[in-house]
Amino acid sequence: MRASDHLAERLAAQGVEHVFEVAGGTITHLLDALHRRGAPRLISMRHEQAAAFAAEGTARIRGVPGVAMATSGPGATNLLTGVASCHYDSVPAVFLCGQVSTSELRGTRPVRQQSFQATDVVAMAETIAKAAWRVDAAGTLPERLADAFALALSGRPGPVLLDVPMDLQGADVGDGVPLAVAGVPAGGPDPEALERVLADLRAASRPLILVGGGVRTAGAADDLRRFVAAAGVPVVHSLMGVDALAAEDPLRVGMIGTYGNRWANIAVSRADVLLVLGSRLDIRQTGADVTSFAGTRTIHQVDCDPAEVNNRVTGCHALIGDLGSFLRAAADAVEEHPAAGAWRDELAALRARWPDVGELAGAAGINPNELMHALSRAGEQATAYVTDVGQHQMWAAQSLRVGGDQRFVSAGGMGAMGFGLPAAIGVALATRGPVVVVAGDGGFQLNLQELQTVAETGLPLKMVVLDNGCHGMVRQFQESYFDGRYPSTRWGYSAPDLARVAAAFDIPSSTVAQPSEVDAGLDALWRDPARPHLLRVLIDGDTNAYPKLAFGHPITEMEPLAKPIPLRGA
Repeated sequence: MRASDHLAERLAAQGVEHVFEVAGGTITHLLDALHRRGAPRLISMRHEQAAAFAAEGTARIRGVPGVAMATSGPGATNLLTGVASCHYDSVPAVFLCGQVSTSELRGTRPVRQQSFQATDVVAMAETIAKAAWRVDAAGTLPERLADAFALALSGRPGPVLLDVPMDLQGADVGDGVPLAVAGVPAGGPDPEALERVLADLRAASRPLILVGGGVRTAGAADDLRRFVAAAGVPVVHSLMGVDALAAEDPLRVGMIGTYGNRWANIAVSRADVLLVLGSRLDIRQTGADVTSFAGTRTIHQVDCDPAEVNNRVTGCHALIGDLGSFLRAAADAVEEHPAAGAWRDELAALRARWPDVGELAGAAGINPNELMHALSRAGEQATAYVTDVGQHQMWAAQSLRVGGDQRFVSAGGMGAMGFGLPAAIGVALATRGPVVVVAGDGGFQLNLQELQTVAETGLPLKMVVLDNGCHGMVRQFQESYFDGRYPSTRWGYSAPDLARVAAAFDIPSSTVAQPSEVDAGLDALWRDPARPHLLRVLIDGDTNAYPKLAFGHPITEMEPLAKPIPLRGA
């Protein structure tokens, strides 16, 4: 069997359904093998970065490592932003790079490059992947592939990059190569640590659970819901945990952090016991004042990665292990909190006092938070919501009402603009249903070319572009710290009429500019649930994402009611 044919067999055996790629000379063996086999299906993207984001999107939904493929040189380097995105958000993926033939590699020669497009992508990827390996002999490819999938799924999931020279792709690897499928071993939690967690929750007056992206990464959303229902303890979530509980769940409080719901941040400040599940407590969740965040409360932190516990916020009781195993054991052992009703009433009162749609009351034109509520009502058929990166991402996370079976996919650690559209392609292929993309005009332009992929595949992407005519999040930062000087965010920045651009790709589109037009625009968006549509929503350029944690303050002190401390050097 040729190495390229074995690779196709391995991907299929592992459960990979789609390989995202841009054609190039050094992956022609791999393209041909996948084409002849017929599965996994090749999805031709228009840029390798987009291929990487699409692979990430499908992996987020299925839990099977996403696969993207690129040719040597610029193709491989274009993948790297997506590799880093998977690494920082713990998404399993295997990235396959073609490479020039082994005889054309530079080796130890003191030259920059021995052959056209020869590039040492392995060295570049080593710090943003769980591993990056070059295959040095055809016979080692089967073992390397098996190891790549096993590593991508083990412990804290993440990406692995394989660089495969072109001559080895066509070489023989022998017959009958085993295709054992990589899985994830799981062990139960330490019984004493589990009992300590449950005892502290029972004894608390104001217990609170913080859910991060690790719950979805562990495939443990159903386990979480069973545990929470049994415990009766309220739940806040990070940006990566928006869809862990359904919006209608009475125990779901809201999002915390830099752009969190104001009432949810106050809830964290009042909690006397905090159970952190699959969240690394990064700066966007805690703010810079970690001493205030920790307070005198008891914090239990459950994570599969010991390096992430007691890193920024110290003094946490660590429980290291598989989150799903912990939640299953906890759900079986927990008792409903006897006094949580009063605490839940207190949180409901906070929410009523600080409604999300009230943060921008009086803003000119369409209120983005109200738009998200309307989008949720119209999107009952959506299988998922996927955001790009920017202000719109925060409005979506604050206000979308994500249903029980719907998913919310967003870029966290890497936070790359341009993520939304290509990631949604992968999500739509994985969910086999309509997907709503929420993007800004700035981020949408970064991978605008993928509209052709949408047009060619006919995927039912419902693209909602909030067009404020600027890079809004950085513009808001400049407003706070640079006396309203807007180089590159307003001055020197522009965007085309994206509805007309979509029309050029033969994708139906429409535009709304006033609150009175929103319902009609959403009706047009969903007129044919099985086909793509782009809705351009004009937002006033001065609209800020509020509330926002006032930098240097505790998470309860948020703009516009509080002011950030001065920025050094501004």
